[in-house]
Amino acid sequence: MNSTSPTKRNVLISGASIAGPALAYWLHRSRGFTVTVVEKAGALRADGYPIDIRGTATETVRRMGILPRLRDAHIDSRRITFLDADGGAFASLAPSAVAGGAEGQDLEVRRGDLAAALYGLVRDDVEFLFGDSIDTLDTLDQYGHGVDVTFHSGRQRTFDLVIGADGMHSQTRRSVFGPEEQFHRHLSYCFAIFTMPNTFGLSREVMLWNAPGKAAALYATGDAGRDAGRDAGRGSDELHAFLTFHRPEAPGESLRDPDAQRELFATAFADAGWEVPAMLDAMRAADDLFCDTAGQIRMPHWSKGRVALVGDAAYAPSFLTGQGTSLALVGAYTLANSLAAHRDETATAFAAYERDMREFVAVNQALVDNGAATLFPATAEALERRNAGLRGLVTMPSAPVRPAYSALTLPDPAPSVCPDADTRPVR
Repeated sequence: MNSTSPTKRNVLISGASIAGPALAYWLHRSRGFTVTVVEKAGALRADGYPIDIRGTATETVRRMGILPRLRDAHIDSRRITFLDADGGAFASLAPSAVAGGAEGQDLEVRRGDLAAALYGLVRDDVEFLFGDSIDTLDTLDQYGHGVDVTFHSGRQRTFDLVIGADGMHSQTRRSVFGPEEQFHRHLSYCFAIFTMPNTFGLSREVMLWNAPGKAAALYATGDAGRDAGRDAGRGSDELHAFLTFHRPEAPGESLRDPDAQRELFATAFADAGWEVPAMLDAMRAADDLFCDTAGQIRMPHWSKGRVALVGDAAYAPSFLTGQGTSLALVGAYTLANSLAAHRDETATAFAAYERDMREFVAVNQALVDNGAATLFPATAEALERRNAGLRGLVTMPSAPVRPAYSALTLPDPAPSVCPDADTRPVR
């Protein structure tokens, strides 16, 4: 960089899942920022449930240049088969008929495939601190010299900006904005996900069992028994198992203890039919069990001084919407664009980010109140209404694309702040 170039701003991003690396990419591309990403895990996480990339988020990954790679990784689920309480199948539908996505345009990929693609974009240009986390943040006046950060490892550094991309239970949010409880909206479901052997011969499909207030699903992302081609090494002989049950009151600390987690779900599904007993056995032995409640994060503001939040840390929509990944990708682009456009005006940049994202977040979070939770009815009456609707869909066209998925049009990237920046168009 020549001597006339502006000084780069140092940005710390907490979290290396989806929003964090995506934000790191766009900040680095603007050439106005030096980026550090801290991640408490010891390495990039390659696991996780399959995720969806829809609408505006598809355009985001296209601009990042990873759309072809993600299309190659597209799971392309063939069907969702719905089962009654006795395990009998009564409807089999294309996923787009249920989710309201754009068939042939939206993406469904393994979370690890997306994480690896994002990491590959920035690993040589961005500093990653794996196996560490933020211990304390000393947020000085926003016109002061920056944010003093002490890491769990003991190292101390000062950054111009700190961005929390550390998920639903964000420690950054807790440190700067206060306890999670004041921003958390409990949606009355608990869920568990884990992997188990594919002894059922399932291939690129979902089997979903329901009883009132309970659901169990087996999700095959590969072709059973095939180890070649694009499924090699990707768990084609494994299933993603999913259990969820209705619980109006949050279970509290019982979801933080592994033994208590297993007992909670074993009790809730003690009388369940179909293959649920085998799923419970697999859950007890699983080393990748993840349990949580379905919930949203709703905040009046996503920034405070020199600290801002992005993705689930700021506006988790819950798995019931299927939009968490899309909001993270679009939010990262929007935040980076605002910071690049208002490089020396932090408050203005954060205000622009919130202004541009707020409505997109609101319409996607509202999906839980507009039918997104109907796959898991809480009562027998609601379950029968849902089943009747599903039977009708078998002979009807796919559901229309939900407007919420594309409710935001991405602006062009802000002009680079450095004279020697790469000005090639985004592909």
